[in-house]
Amino acid sequence: MASKAIFWFRRDLRLSDNPALLAALDSADEVVPVFIWDEEVARRAGANRNANLVASLNSLNKSLNGALHIITGDPLSAIQKVMKLYQTDLLHASAAHAPYGLAAEKSIGDAAIELNLLGSNYAIAPGRVRKDDGTPYKVYTPFYKMWLAHGWRPPVAAPKNPNWVSPGSEAKKLLTNPQAKSEILLGETGEEIALEKFKTFLKNAAKDYSENRNTPSIPGTSKLSSHLRWGEIHPRTILAKLGSSNGHEVFRKEIAWREFYADALFHNPHTAKEYYAPIFKIMRYDQPGKKFDAWCRGETGFPLVDAAMRELLSEGWMHNRTRMVVASFLVKDLHLEWQHGERFFAQHLIDFDVASNAHGWQWTAGCGTDASPYYRVFNPIEQGKKFDPAGDYIRKYVPELAHLDSDSIHEPWNSPDGYLHGYPERIVDHAAERLESLARLEELKASKSIPSQSNKKVKK
Repeated sequence: MASKAIFWFRRDLRLSDNPALLAALDSADEVVPVFIWDEEVARRAGANRNANLVASLNSLNKSLNGALHIITGDPLSAIQKVMKLYQTDLLHASAAHAPYGLAAEKSIGDAAIELNLLGSNYAIAPGRVRKDDGTPYKVYTPFYKMWLAHGWRPPVAAPKNPNWVSPGSEAKKLLTNPQAKSEILLGETGEEIALEKFKTFLKNAAKDYSENRNTPSIPGTSKLSSHLRWGEIHPRTILAKLGSSNGHEVFRKEIAWREFYADALFHNPHTAKEYYAPIFKIMRYDQPGKKFDAWCRGETGFPLVDAAMRELLSEGWMHNRTRMVVASFLVKDLHLEWQHGERFFAQHLIDFDVASNAHGWQWTAGCGTDASPYYRVFNPIEQGKKFDPAGDYIRKYVPELAHLDSDSIHEPWNSPDGYLHGYPERIVDHAAERLESLARLEELKASKSIPSQSNKKVKK
């Protein structure tokens, strides 16, 4: 009888550059490919992300010649069922580093099941890049320098002539066929699409990435975030193709930001939902209400903020520059805790990544991994003028303002026909709320809970 091993697909829905998959194939004559659909996780994910995952799984199943076993349940019970069915104790997977994945690995280990882990979803696994004294980095720039110095392995090829175990009649009794209906029109996904998208980015946009990445109206970014989220492409595959040009170097740094946030979460798992700098938990905040609802709908009366929120609602994605703008607006203009925005993003982003989302929000909110924290306040008007000067991004997502020229579109309240087509009036006065935000920081400083930084400049 041919020996069998189980390969547990997790955040690595691809065949190429998957060392753990190669290890599974080396350990037995045949491999049972498995994905576990956790309904509790699916309930938190939202319709768009679930639909994107289903499409990715369908693509993976096609590359496996229909052999993918999708099983509903918690990881431990699902793994036990498959091991019993195929009478094997050979279990392989890529290592996890976020709280949910680590908890799943622990539950399997506690059940005395040997889980062979190899590789991760990162070029360098979280926890490996450390200072000389063995402690983790808390600031990005020194982390990046050491990350580069550490280096990473080259990508490995996809397996040749693999023997997959297709589900028979007994196995089919365990399988599920998850369905998820998206509220938006999703693009194609899967390993082949991810690789082709990266190839197109290298050819058309990577060279000018450093100049164009902050302009949301043009295709200046890679749009690979959702593919990285489920591991349809590995960071090593990307890094192996990057050269020394300025555009390539800046893109490399963006990959490193993703790994820095994963490292920060690995060392501080509570920061998925709690403050990295805990003192900010006692700051004076408002409660979400009508203003928060307006922010969620993209009806704040600030054109760039509203365009970004409507992009999220209509496409399940948001440009990185405007992610910072809307996050700053929620925390500094509406005085709400960052977790409210983080949860909303988690429900709507198809590229939701727990580390990048939580720590991206905290960086902008001023309570995260940053050497110059709360004083940064993004001016939504000036950000629009600087990064969407012609107003093309605003016109695309806020049609009520499409009739305005570039001089008027960022401040429709100064135009006689700015509200002609029903665009909402501003829900706050940014200048006043900026001062209020800084005043609340002064209250915190007055308690001597945090050091004075009165000489810091405020970034608008």
